[in-house]
This record gives sequence, C-alpha cells and structure tokens, in this order.
Amino acid sequence: MLFALTKGKFGSWMMSWVCRCLVALGFIAASLITVPAQQRPLVTEDVDIIKPGIIRIESGVEFLQNQEFPLSGLRGDLTRLGDTRLSFGLAANVEFQIEWTVRNFLSIDSRSPAAIPLDLGATFKDTNDVGDARLWMKIKLRNESRIAPSLGFRFGVELPNSNQARGIGTNTTNFYGMVTAGKHVLNNKLNVFGNLGLGILTSPLSATTQNDVLLYGLAGIYTLNDRVNLVGEVNGFHSTRTHAPLGTEDFSEARLGAQIRALGLRWNAAGVFGLSKRAPKTGFSLGFTYDWDAFNPIK
Repeated sequence: MLFALTKGKFGSWMMSWVCRCLVALGFIAASLITVPAQQRPLVTEDVDIIKPGIIRIESGVEFLQNQEFPLSGLRGDLTRLGDTRLSFGLAANVEFQIEWTVRNFLSIDSRSPAAIPLDLGATFKDTNDVGDARLWMKIKLRNESRIAPSLGFRFGVELPNSNQARGIGTNTTNFYGMVTAGKHVLNNKLNVFGNLGLGILTSPLSATTQNDVLLYGLAGIYTLNDRVNLVGEVNGFHSTRTHAPLGTEDFSEARLGAQIRALGLRWNAAGVFGLSKRAPKTGFSLGFTYDWDAFNPIK
C-alpha cells in the first residue's frame, strides 16, 4: 500500500520504524503493570466518563490510502499527524473534550474538476493543512443495570479552522448531537456500546444551505487479558438528502485493532477499512493514551 509521506527513502524508514515499534510493544506488554481501559483507536464514543480531575491525553498518527475529497476533486493518500484529543473529567457524570489534528498531509494521486479555487503545493503533487477542531460535552445520564444499558448524551461543534483552498478540509461550522448507550456482557469481558444521533453540516458552497445527516456507530472492546484488549467498530454518517451538497456526502468506515498497556501508557493500533465511496480504501492508526491526575474538582 502507498500512503502519504511513506514513499521513497523516507517511506522505507517510516515503515521500518513502525514495524519495530509494533514488535517492541508486543514484547513489552507481556511484562509490565496494568492500567485502566481506553477508547482510542475507536471513533464511536463510550458512555463511561473519566474520573473527575483527570485529563486524558490521546494522540497518534493515521495513514489512510486512496481517500476522496469531492469538494476539491482530489484523491490520494492522507497522513494525519498529531491526531489528538484532550478529555477533562469535570464531574462524576460530565466530561469535556477537545479534538483536533495538528497537520494533515495529502499525497495527490488523481485530480478531477474542483468546485472551489485551490492553492496547492508548488508541484501540485501534494498539499497539507491544519485539521478542524471539535469541542464536545459528554454527559452520562444513567448507569447500566443487570438488564438495561447505560445511557448518555454527547453534543459538540466543529470549528472552521481549515483552509478549503488546500483541498483537504471544508472550513465550515458543523453541529453534532447523539445518544450514547453501552452494556457489559460475557462476564464483563466485552463492552458493547453505540451512538445514534444527528449532524447538521453546513454546505461549503453555500452558507445558507445545510445537510442533516444520521450519525451512527457500533463498537466493542473485548478484554483478552490484563494487558491487551481487542477492539472493533463500524462508524460514520448517512446523508438524509438524495443529492448531498459537496463535502457532506456519506462517510463510513470500519476499524479493527488492539490496545496494549505498557510503560505507564496505553498503546493502540488498528486497521481502517472504508465502507463508503468517500472513505479511505484502507489504512492504519497508531497512538497512545495517558491519564494525568491534573486537578482537584470542585465539590
């Protein structure tokens, strides 16, 4: 597979480095202390809230092959560096989150007519841009019982930080709201959780036009042993309009991977598989999670 920033001499070094890291993690995980569970590399949101006073730092990289950007007419291999989330435990049932990607790099494989003026790199073979930031508030409404699942609500806004002329982002303000639900089964070894909600996406070509999309996600985390979890999900959104405005079309993908606890961190890796036309064909994600006991919550 060809990925952005993984071609030529640099690409050989990058792939070699990634393989060495994965092998090292496999050996390390067998001998170190355990720490609490995590969610990354999954996108579907769990119902559970981190403890008050904790700041959870999650970051990593993603390499996504053959992704389409209908607004700019570009298609290529996307590298997401510093794909980051900060989660703040504010109360026993309230969590605040900030998400953003430090830099997106797109290696352009093909171009079709663009709906907007573009300002690409000097060679027109690649482009890069900052990611759009998202602010979320997450509330847990009830704990799960022996029969009923836990329930919660999550809502947030996406800010227009990107420059659409770079061909990657849409530079629009969007709103999201979803119900979250979860249940532990198989003697608590399997945590199954899902999201269902509504996204209001601004049309990049007309600020007075929007597309209401159905948000969905279904995920599971299986505890293989004290240090390793297996994870998987299907996540995305579906347009409620037959002819969706450019940049708001259906997007769906599946992820399958693992979480490894080692060196006081929680490492994760997953394969990414596109399920819609606009999604990447394949890819992989690598990252880590760290819980920082940062402050004393107000009681």
